[in-house]
Amino acid sequence: MERQMMDELVRWKAREKRKPLLLKGARQTGKTWLLKEFGRRMYDSFIHVNLDRNPDIAEIFAVNKNPEDIIRKLEYVTRKKIEPGKTLVILDEIQASRAALNSLKYFKEETPEYHIASAGSLLGIYLSGLMDERDWKRDERIDELTVPVGAVDVMHLYPMTFQEFLLAVDDQMHAFYSSIIKGQHIENIFHERLNELYNLYLIVGGMPECVASWAQNRDFDELDRIQDALVELYEYDVTKYHGRINPDKILLVFRRLVSQLAKPNEKFIYGALRKGARATEYEGAIEWLCSAGLVNRVYNVTRPEFPLKAYEDISAFKLFFFDTGLLKHMAQLDNSPILTKTSYQFKGPLSENFVLQQLTGQFPATIAYYSTKNMEIDFLLQAGSRLIPMEVKGEEDRRAPSFKRYLSEHEPDMAIRFSKMGYQDAGSFTNMPLYLASRLKDLI
Repeated sequence: MERQMMDELVRWKAREKRKPLLLKGARQTGKTWLLKEFGRRMYDSFIHVNLDRNPDIAEIFAVNKNPEDIIRKLEYVTRKKIEPGKTLVILDEIQASRAALNSLKYFKEETPEYHIASAGSLLGIYLSGLMDERDWKRDERIDELTVPVGAVDVMHLYPMTFQEFLLAVDDQMHAFYSSIIKGQHIENIFHERLNELYNLYLIVGGMPECVASWAQNRDFDELDRIQDALVELYEYDVTKYHGRINPDKILLVFRRLVSQLAKPNEKFIYGALRKGARATEYEGAIEWLCSAGLVNRVYNVTRPEFPLKAYEDISAFKLFFFDTGLLKHMAQLDNSPILTKTSYQFKGPLSENFVLQQLTGQFPATIAYYSTKNMEIDFLLQAGSRLIPMEVKGEEDRRAPSFKRYLSEHEPDMAIRFSKMGYQDAGSFTNMPLYLASRLKDLI
């Protein structure tokens, strides 16, 4: 198992003005494993303390403000010497202690020579009672409220990308895949094999436990059991929450995600949750799921212009799941039509979910969609000052009237259609195989 974020962690270690690290992400995306592996590879030693499972250690942060005192007491507890630059200090489940979160500011200001890496789930912050509904407006607002502003380097870990999945299950195809350059002709034998692996990824997804299981056992029944357990875990987390938002409403949105995406128009409709449902009742539940990293919200924009965020229509949006494999599992799709060329329902939403999942970690700026009475563009990607319209097709479908109308009217300098066709220049746009979505940043 390899994670591309390891390279970012190595760059963080080498940074002259390095701050304590906060690694965020949904539960079970591999934050703890990644930091431990980073400690093993890049340091003489590391210590790992879990602040949720060890409240006695959490108390050290509550009664000590001096980072040197904290370091000495962590040495006593772990019986390991902490040397600046040589020992990685991993503070896991840091959301369990507001004092530990605040201590990152003191490490940055007073003892920057210590290498401090923390990991936490935003969901855990809500479950621990450190946040309430008034704070759940946007991720940026949440960041400001939960960590010392300017005191940490923040990274976000997502499920494994298709490229990471390839390395785990077929290292030879991974080597070929990683070597593809912009505009390269991909021979049919490689194209077909990568399409097969793309189909497999729709089933397995990017959750590390699922990928590891498939790489080792190639057992769909075992994979199914793991995905069952993961979905149950997220639902259990919802039931543990006892804040201002009714957990039943959160569960309802979570469980209706599949049916919302299955509609001909994937726009989220409150009335599809239950008869008479209104935005004021369920907006908090949606924000809870988005902020916990379980759901990605994509807004419609009133104008396809830069910057996209200035034109977001907050009343029109789509919700996608954070992992395609778990979405497929929740939709109760059979594996057979996915693994063959058989057409099946839900292929379009599953393909869009895959593309969005691959893009999310590559591009920090806004991803939106554009819908009017006359056309709909699946995604608009803001890459620097460039807006790239994208069409997503689950098959080798050449029909794209809305997409072509948009290209004719707006004449963008780059446009992409994802499909199962080969990598080729189609004149006004580039047809890119779906499996190349996780390489998009390199290829543009």
